[in-house]
Amino acid sequence: MSARPNILVLMVDQLNGTLFPDGPANWLHAPNLRRLADRSVRFANAYTASPLCAPGRASFMSGQLPSRTRVYDNAAEFASSIPCYTHHLRRAGYHTALSGKMHFVGPDQLHGFEERLTTDIYPADFGWTPDWRRPGERIDWWYHNLGSITGAGVAEITNQMEYDDEVAHHAMAKLYDLARGHDDRPWCLTVSFTHPHDPYVARRRYWELYEHCDHPLPEVPDPGYEAQDPHGKRLFDANDWRNFTITGDHIARARRGYFANISYLDDKIGAILQVLEDTRQEAVVVFLSDHGDMLGERGLWFKMSFREGSARVPLMLAAPGLGAGLVEAPVSTMDVLPTLAELAGVPLDAVAPWIDGESLLPVAGGAERGTVAMEYAAEGSVAPMVALRRGRWKYTACPADPEQLFDLSADPHESLNLAADPARAETLESFRAEAAARWDLDAYDGAVRESQARRLVVYEALRNGAYYPWDHQPLQRASERYMRNHMDLNVLEESQRFPRGE
Repeated sequence: MSARPNILVLMVDQLNGTLFPDGPANWLHAPNLRRLADRSVRFANAYTASPLCAPGRASFMSGQLPSRTRVYDNAAEFASSIPCYTHHLRRAGYHTALSGKMHFVGPDQLHGFEERLTTDIYPADFGWTPDWRRPGERIDWWYHNLGSITGAGVAEITNQMEYDDEVAHHAMAKLYDLARGHDDRPWCLTVSFTHPHDPYVARRRYWELYEHCDHPLPEVPDPGYEAQDPHGKRLFDANDWRNFTITGDHIARARRGYFANISYLDDKIGAILQVLEDTRQEAVVVFLSDHGDMLGERGLWFKMSFREGSARVPLMLAAPGLGAGLVEAPVSTMDVLPTLAELAGVPLDAVAPWIDGESLLPVAGGAERGTVAMEYAAEGSVAPMVALRRGRWKYTACPADPEQLFDLSADPHESLNLAADPARAETLESFRAEAAARWDLDAYDGAVRESQARRLVVYEALRNGAYYPWDHQPLQRASERYMRNHMDLNVLEESQRFPRGE
């Protein structure tokens, strides 16, 4: 492998990791992802640092938990002073580019990317800020609701399809451009799609792939609102469940649309990987999601929960010289930053001792990752929620809720809370001690509330009068594209051809 390999990061949005037990489940129509899995290390138990878009992505990029990035929710500013994998690679001489979503909030819309090929699909301002001073308040114009389930079906174009079509187009164009050799630096291209995020609407050719799907309904049905744990009830309320009647047909159609959009993404990813192959470029390839989707398990939808469907994500790593195989040890999306740094030969200890993630390369060789930590402090919560995954166990804690302890080996659906089981008292106490050493939840609560209050004031002020948006405006230097009269046509045609001389 090159001392400074090219790197291609393929990111998707809201892809349930339980559907990737060892690459894509065999019933998913995902031949391109299956081929990628065949040459990758597959991390079967990978977890997001936070089961929501902006905090999960900020943690992925920075290798730090939300309590350190201060990206608590989908409207919390990602500070420019926080180094990301893009900064570390760029310091080492890499060209860094992004095509697609990363849900940066704030005026810095690059965060170490030298070039951003598209705008984002979501707003960059503070408008989606939750307010813990008003527990139970729904902000209907931006909160999720169950209309994504009742409205599931077929369409040939949607807001999200328009976006992902553009993301794939610009990613492939960038790969072609990189192949031309005008820049001799190694590159890191991040391609980030918004599917299979709800709404669960798919193009007909993908929808029809799942006409006879054997998995139309969840494995664990909705036990009813009163049987949910306290956070589950908050999520039901946040999703406005009382104003929707969800039938079995609605559930089956929503899941079918979701699976169909996995196949839509598979086509996009296959086309990108084909360009990489056609242009004879070798690269490390990382495939992952920012968080999962409950898909109706226990009656829950979307994310915002530490339960497996929401918090567990697919993670695959293909690198020259790295043998393919399955790793079952729990890992984190925060581990991607130190992994890429190690692959690129970039030492971090002296410049970034604060990183919470750990390189996946030792884990790929059989070493243990240690405890994986998660945090959540956004909509549907009323106080900071934390979780620890170690070995077969998952522990969750929140000042507002009873503790939870699940044995995922014996109880993969997290149906039996063992926190009150005397036989598990020693295990519970070890998790309590680790959580107490890691978090000051009172201080965390105060920091979140102060952040929310500050942002709500700023947002109200900035929307009063002239408004200057922070949304990324992609540059199109039309006078430097194709043929212009400050160029030599003969030089241009030769320099823009790849390969040359064939």
